[in-house]
Amino acid sequence: METKEYIEYVLERVEEYSPGETEFYQAVEEVLLSLEPILEREPKYMRQNILERIVVPERSMIFRVCWVDDAGIVQTNFGYRVQFNSAIGPYKGGLRFHPSVNLGIVKFLGFEQIFKNSLTGLQIGGGKGGSNFDPKGKSDNEVMSFCQAFMAELYRHIGETKDVPAGDIGVGAREIGYLYGQYKKITGSFEGVLTGKGINWGGSRGRTEATGYGSVYFAQNYLEKSNLNLEGMRCTISGSGNVAIYTIEKLKYLDAIPVTCSDSRGTIYHEKGIDVKTLKAIKEVDRKSLKEYAKLHPDAVYTPLDAYPEGRNAVWDIPCDIAFPSATQNELNLEDAKVLVGNGCKLVNEGANMPSTPEAIAYFQEHGVLFGPAKAANAGGVAVSQLEMSQNAGMERWTFAEVDAKLHQIMQDIFSTAYEASVEFGKEGDMLTGANIAGFKKVADSMIDQGAI
Repeated sequence: METKEYIEYVLERVEEYSPGETEFYQAVEEVLLSLEPILEREPKYMRQNILERIVVPERSMIFRVCWVDDAGIVQTNFGYRVQFNSAIGPYKGGLRFHPSVNLGIVKFLGFEQIFKNSLTGLQIGGGKGGSNFDPKGKSDNEVMSFCQAFMAELYRHIGETKDVPAGDIGVGAREIGYLYGQYKKITGSFEGVLTGKGINWGGSRGRTEATGYGSVYFAQNYLEKSNLNLEGMRCTISGSGNVAIYTIEKLKYLDAIPVTCSDSRGTIYHEKGIDVKTLKAIKEVDRKSLKEYAKLHPDAVYTPLDAYPEGRNAVWDIPCDIAFPSATQNELNLEDAKVLVGNGCKLVNEGANMPSTPEAIAYFQEHGVLFGPAKAANAGGVAVSQLEMSQNAGMERWTFAEVDAKLHQIMQDIFSTAYEASVEFGKEGDMLTGANIAGFKKVADSMIDQGAI
């Protein structure tokens, strides 16, 4: 079977056994189509049927989560954990609590996690989980009730050398605390089974900042390779969670100008630069809408989501030098890409998981826009999660400066690894292809070494 024919065969199988899982199919297609150069050069991967094996999770769990709300009514949600690939280490990947979560979303995220984790150079496999539970608008007691019910099932599938979940959308310090407390109560073990823990009970300094800081470090390396500099660059950022907030914070520290942020209700544009202190107070403390930001900063412009054309994001209409999509999957489409290119955007650096549609990515590449793919650019969070695991295993605690220095080096290594792979396989500067090939090779070789598992 020819290489292209083999890839198409695997994609057809994925579509057949994963009906309706659009995001999962999109993630698989993006990776597999970029692997043609390495499959041509090293036919062992086809002989060992690596593609057919790597697109199927080693294990998928779907379970019922029943919890009691403040009115005393029993509520029911779905819980998921997909343990995708453990060839290079224990499963590692976050938990997402959001109404959009379903099996296809969790599989897409887990599949991406395989290659992202491989690129870090650390010994962690790929996994992901979550629930269609929405913590927004819930009381602390309701969130605790749900988290305890969720962990009452999840605990039997995880462990510090087996599967180590972390946070994601809807799962922050509060949720991790409730989840960990329940795990400890059920098992009687105090171990590093979750990352993103509180500093007082096994967490790592720098974990909250890691994905955002890491995204900026990746962009910094990419720009330097292209003889550009972050200083003075106007940056548009979507989202207002951990990734966006700490992307903005690090950009300001490096003298760039982050001018936007957004949430599910609207977008803030602040020409002189987002005020990080205000943003943190609104989103991390008060958990309120960004509309409050404009009340505190009259020179900022707030655009409600419903005041903008459906399917478009106001963030990408604002002229910028660098775009940091840092909210959710497929948030940046072809129309957005055309506007960004027309406005002279030099780099699109993905802080979220798969935030750009395939058509948008193709348009950026066709028009010479530098493109930092998510599995490389947003790997900082999982990298520091593994550093937290290392600290837990050694019963150590590192300073913020130590963790940040390790993160900086890891992101530099990720960039170099992906760039070198792009050169080796005749795609110099194509970081999407480079990242996919480099991440794939380490996992695939390990799978071959371990036999037909």
